[in-house]
Amino acid sequence: MKFEVLKQSHLKKNIIIGVVAVLIISALILNFTRAKYKVTESIPLVNGTINYSLADLNIVALYIDGVEAEELDSTKSYTLDTTQSTCTYKDGSTIDNLTLSYDSSTKSFSISPYTTRGTKCTLYFREIKTPTNVLELIASKNIVTRADFSTILTEDTTGVIYQAEDDFGTTYYFAGAPTDNWVYFGGFYWRIVRINGNNSIRLIYQGKTGEETYISRGYYNDTFYNNMYVGYMYTSGSAHGIDNDSAAKKTLDTWYSNNMLSYADKIDTEAGFCNDRTTYSGSGINSVDTHYSGYSRLYLNKAPSFKCTNQSDLFTTASSSKGNHALIYPIGLITADEISYAGGLFQTSNTEYYLYSSTYYWTMTPHSYNNDIGEAMIFFGGPSLNYYFAGSSLENNFGVRPVINLKADVTISSGDGTMNNPYVVN
Repeated sequence: MKFEVLKQSHLKKNIIIGVVAVLIISALILNFTRAKYKVTESIPLVNGTINYSLADLNIVALYIDGVEAEELDSTKSYTLDTTQSTCTYKDGSTIDNLTLSYDSSTKSFSISPYTTRGTKCTLYFREIKTPTNVLELIASKNIVTRADFSTILTEDTTGVIYQAEDDFGTTYYFAGAPTDNWVYFGGFYWRIVRINGNNSIRLIYQGKTGEETYISRGYYNDTFYNNMYVGYMYTSGSAHGIDNDSAAKKTLDTWYSNNMLSYADKIDTEAGFCNDRTTYSGSGINSVDTHYSGYSRLYLNKAPSFKCTNQSDLFTTASSSKGNHALIYPIGLITADEISYAGGLFQTSNTEYYLYSSTYYWTMTPHSYNNDIGEAMIFFGGPSLNYYFAGSSLENNFGVRPVINLKADVTISSGDGTMNNPYVVN
């Protein structure tokens, strides 16, 4: 009897163990079939831009640096390739005007328009690594060509760099609201405007804290009652003269002498700064009604250009192979065309793009000369791209914002290009 009781107990235990094992195996199989991309269905939400975690999306496929992957490594940072990533509705139909973005710091997505239950996404990521040189910096971004400059650009474009042409060849520029174009150099924060065609890196001043957009406030020129005062340098009676310094140039030269001379071995002297004084109408000489080519490009045609039409207006140092060789120091101002490429638009406010400033700041692009009121006009940036007269007045005491170019052979020692972890130049 004791033997029979033990036998029945043993059988019962075997049955229980078997059932438990089946349940465990079934659970493992179910989890394995669902674990590859951590697939879940997104919940139906209202119209607008909605933030999701990766687990909220029904991911059909996930790629990192072109290789299919199971999941993102939570210890690493990534940028989403929005040019390849796609989402469709449950029935496979296209989501019109889809906008995808990914915040690496919070590991969250933004999708607009809203998605519905069963929306499927194929996502392409690139791991964010510190590039050590200019070519690696370009290679770390998704290269895009932008053709329409008739609207402002406000989107988060982190991980994206745009392509165009300048006087040296192909240039790669930042636009919209990227978070990955910060540089710390010479004791100051800067934003990368673009990689010039000679592979030098064009930077615009962002101050000692990252929140300053000018070194001082002042006038573009000492006065404004003649065409010549649209010049970064100017000569009386000349459309493209270089005999006298503008007020803005004097300010920049003094600042460079005080702050940048010890870093001169890292600063490029080949690339220049375009003060485009070619005319759309009028002669540009001796107080004659004139509209300059920037007016035509940016107001009439919405077609900016990185090329400087007249080499006598390309301000360069004596060591450059191009331009007028008029500069003592390799420093200048941003052009209105560069603001347009970055996402600005003439007489239209844009508070979202990276060149926004609550304080107006000068460009070095002439707009016009109006002889009736005797005013030489210069484009300025800030809340919008606009123009105002160049000479002394309380109303045009605008910011002077330095622009320099780093040499093509500089090395980057650390950083991911964000404000809290900017690229640091050796």
